[in-house]
Amino acid sequence: MTRIGRHRAIAAAAFLAAATALTGCGAGHDAITNQHYAPTEATSVTVNGLNISQAFFLGPDSGGTLPVGASTPLHLYMVNSTPQADQLIALGVDPAIGTAKVTTPVPLPAGAQQAAVVGRPTPTVMIEQLKKPLRGGEELEVQLKFEKAGVITLRVPVITRSREFATLSPAQGATTPSPTPTPSATEAHAEGDH
Repeated sequence: MTRIGRHRAIAAAAFLAAATALTGCGAGHDAITNQHYAPTEATSVTVNGLNISQAFFLGPDSGGTLPVGASTPLHLYMVNSTPQADQLIALGVDPAIGTAKVTTPVPLPAGAQQAAVVGRPTPTVMIEQLKKPLRGGEELEVQLKFEKAGVITLRVPVITRSREFATLSPAQGATTPSPTPTPSATEAHAEGDH
């Protein structure tokens, strides 16, 4: 075997040894691909015996905007695992964003008997009269005020009305992007001839 051939054989053997070792990485019972993964864009926390999950503000359709003056509803699920009933009575938000509104208190039965669903079918907690436009992907800091559990501060994402959220009623005042016409191949060719 020549010297160059020997170097190539050593390099090939090293490559095969590394490839074999790398294929074993992450394998077995604890492999990352064997673990449960539930992706979500919404916020979920447990504080003071209240489990607040899937919290998000509904934004515009993908590519659209919630303009100044529009409203955005808060969607979330809440379960009260404490021994006493409670209720969501207010929403706090920075006045530079808009006006927070809870149209009616949201009851939370004691002992995790049932989840309180906010935002469906009718929005009851929202930010009205937005003072700045909102698009999907932003986060808003809010304070949820409960009668017994007190104030819980959350950072809640603004999620576009697309994918699994596309079936929700649009946020009040949302603008939708208008499609941009694309020239046909004949028109593009004709324009290129000038």
